[in-house]
Amino acid sequence: MISARRISAVLKKEFLQLRRDRMTFAMVIMIPLIQLMLFGYAINTNLRHVPVGLVDQANSSLSRTLAQIVQATQVVTITEIYSTPEEAEQAITEANIRAAFIIPPDVDNRLARSPSVGAGLPNATNQTTSLPVAHWIVDGSDTMVSSAIKSMRSMPLTELLRLPPNRQVPTFEVTLYFNPEQRSAVNIVPGLVGVILTMTMILFTSAAIVRERERGNMEMLINTPIRSIELMIGKIIPYIFVGLIQVAIILGLGHVLFAVPVNGGLGPLLVVTLLFIIASLSLGLVISTLAQNQLQSMQMTIFVLLPSILMSGFMFPFDGMPRPVQVIAQVLPATHFMDMIRGVVLRDASLYALRGDILWMICFALLGLLVSTLRFKKRLG
Repeated sequence: MISARRISAVLKKEFLQLRRDRMTFAMVIMIPLIQLMLFGYAINTNLRHVPVGLVDQANSSLSRTLAQIVQATQVVTITEIYSTPEEAEQAITEANIRAAFIIPPDVDNRLARSPSVGAGLPNATNQTTSLPVAHWIVDGSDTMVSSAIKSMRSMPLTELLRLPPNRQVPTFEVTLYFNPEQRSAVNIVPGLVGVILTMTMILFTSAAIVRERERGNMEMLINTPIRSIELMIGKIIPYIFVGLIQVAIILGLGHVLFAVPVNGGLGPLLVVTLLFIIASLSLGLVISTLAQNQLQSMQMTIFVLLPSILMSGFMFPFDGMPRPVQVIAQVLPATHFMDMIRGVVLRDASLYALRGDILWMICFALLGLLVSTLRFKKRLG
């Protein structure tokens, strides 16, 4: 017979245990709250204020009007001014901007000589004067950003420039760099490296110290002459090789199966990957010194993993997030690695171009090792 009394006793025990396990109780509250905030507030597929550059080679009232028109859409925000298209192309490679709006020096003539509709000109639509009034060059590695800017080709320029309705105004020309076919795999595969490394590196090391304690090895470690920093370094070195193997598998199969290009050199790729692996492992060690058991370490890992997937720019464009969310996302190693891995793999960006992300990753890794070492030393004391 099923006893309600015995069930009630077990039920009471489980509730008492849940109340005492503050970490689990906190995760019960925080995980749905964070997901609600991320999906309801932070995640925005309607891109606004994408940072772009302007190359105004005409410097006329018409060119300034065109620049104001594209900014008025709120899809883009002109954040930089360049003198030549080459400067703008370099800025796109270095990820300083996502696109560049290039206005040619003869834009006034192009507009003035644009053909009229029904004006009795037999070859009007075939004239060489029907050149585009301006040109967009876009970082096509992010398909959502490139699609948003491509949609601006259909802007009603005749109406916006207040021209006669019979004037046929040439539209904007758009050139996509790094991913002209707008294939999603080109954007996803390099980003997948960051997601998988975040998941495995933090998960492996977050249980490292906890596992030693649960197996009864902590007392043995206390009685050895090993230093805390030596233990921390020894814990992460094996997983560095594991991470490198994972990167080789993802990028190798991505190239073979989905024709994802690897435009950058192996040297820069190795540097940025190693930095991210070490930063992720150091974060896992910090979690390991905070958690009381392996369940708590896994819960903390999920707590870090969710924002890393949703806020780093892997699934949703970073530029589409509200400014406060972008500030929070910049704390995550995955956000910086997304910029670095896509920069090296897709845009052949140099290490110097990625120096800001590299410096941040080094500081994060050193801070993580320092904190985990101090916390472990405290526990030994």
